[in-house]
Amino acid sequence: MNHNITRRSVLAASLLATQARAAEPLRLGLLRTLSPAPFYLAQERGYFPGAVSFTFFEAAQPIAAAAVAGDIDVGVTALTGGFFSLAGRGALRVIGGALHEQKGFDLTAILVSKAAYEQGVTSLAKLAGRSFGITQYGSSFHYMIGRIAEIAGFDAKSLTLRPLQQIGNMMAAVRTGQVDATMAIASMARPAAAAGEVHIIGWVGDVLPYQITALFANRKTIDQRAEDLRGFCAGYQKGIADYRAAFIGHTADAAPAIAAIQRYVFQSDPNAAQKITEGIGWYDVGGALDVADVSAQLAWFTAQGMVKGEIAAAEIIDTRFLPTR
Repeated sequence: MNHNITRRSVLAASLLATQARAAEPLRLGLLRTLSPAPFYLAQERGYFPGAVSFTFFEAAQPIAAAAVAGDIDVGVTALTGGFFSLAGRGALRVIGGALHEQKGFDLTAILVSKAAYEQGVTSLAKLAGRSFGITQYGSSFHYMIGRIAEIAGFDAKSLTLRPLQQIGNMMAAVRTGQVDATMAIASMARPAAAAGEVHIIGWVGDVLPYQITALFANRKTIDQRAEDLRGFCAGYQKGIADYRAAFIGHTADAAPAIAAIQRYVFQSDPNAAQKITEGIGWYDVGGALDVADVSAQLAWFTAQGMVKGEIAAAEIIDTRFLPTR
């Protein structure tokens, strides 16, 4: 047997397999909202060194499930009870930060219906005993109202939580008085409040600064496509730099960034520029992850019985790709 030929054949096959993987696009799962705007900028401006395809979802938890199933490679969305459960089984790893609720950034509003407001629900503490619309049990909305109840000093168990599946349903329910309160992003909340349909009684970032969304990957992508993932993260960081320059540091003209973002959200809305500008949230430099806060979220979901067993935060976080806060 010619061992040199055999070795060359093995090396050639390995090279072809590597090239084939590199040619495959990284598939990113995300919501079609303003939240993942730096990814839109990175895609539009050609910052990703390899091909990246976007797959849009209607809620956060299905993104994690799609990553486990292999339908997407990476995802960016809120960390949920379902996410932590899947990650605890070794299927997913958080690899970086994304949107962060931050004091002074009006990102997520706490809304009450006209009727509830007229009945005296004018502050967060007055939400006790009321009905509250969320997408699903174990969602980021569930987490936020649970933590806000603690901070406002009332028992979260006094709330009647109504899982409405989609954010649009939550807005419709509070507008029509089917629920007393809910949450919505600024671009939805402000127009409804201006029209007198709802009342804004607080902003999540002022009460509960936290890592609302994060970037994660499935184990197969981390193990088999680490270099592609590093390139993807580098492109993402460039998108964040542009986002911060246009909207946070105001060192760049925001108009080109708005135009790029509008290709994904508010496409035919004549008020798109205003909605994008008013809905800007905080991204840390370089996509840094707030590790301590992710740990706090995991602890809360575990305490609520939504995550079974003991899962250490270090087991579900991989800090090799992006910095930490």
